[in-house]
Amino acid sequence: MKVREAQQEEFLIIVSFQEKMALETENLKLSRETLKKGVRAIFSNPARGKYYVVEDTDGTIAACLLTTYEWSDWRNSTVLWIQSVYVLLEYRKSGIFSKMYDYIKDIMNSNPEYSGIRLYVDKTNTNAQKVYNRIGMNGEHYQLFEEMKDF
Repeated sequence: MKVREAQQEEFLIIVSFQEKMALETENLKLSRETLKKGVRAIFSNPARGKYYVVEDTDGTIAACLLTTYEWSDWRNSTVLWIQSVYVLLEYRKSGIFSKMYDYIKDIMNSNPEYSGIRLYVDKTNTNAQKVYNRIGMNGEHYQLFEEMKDF
């Protein structure tokens, strides 16, 4: 299996992964049209972020994630945020997220413009939290607060 940047032609796969992820983790049914526009917006404007996928040896796209960017005035550099992580059910517990994380970590470590990696996880998603702890991420420092518009 290999991690690579997603291609624009794969955007419908990413849309379907995000639909599944929202339903599975938050019991949320997303608007497919809004989601399609949101995924296309990343491909049309790379300053917003970048999708990565894991491709199995048979060509199956088994997982994806999105990185976005946060400017840190404290560090005078960019923090990569990992978002929209999804791994197909049949590929879970096979180390795919660790492989994706290592790939993003290599990007972060090889580029002096980047100073770290962050992600957020729903408080009820204990399986994901265990994975993030296992790979060495620290979830003790910050708590996320938000105010979101209804959609």
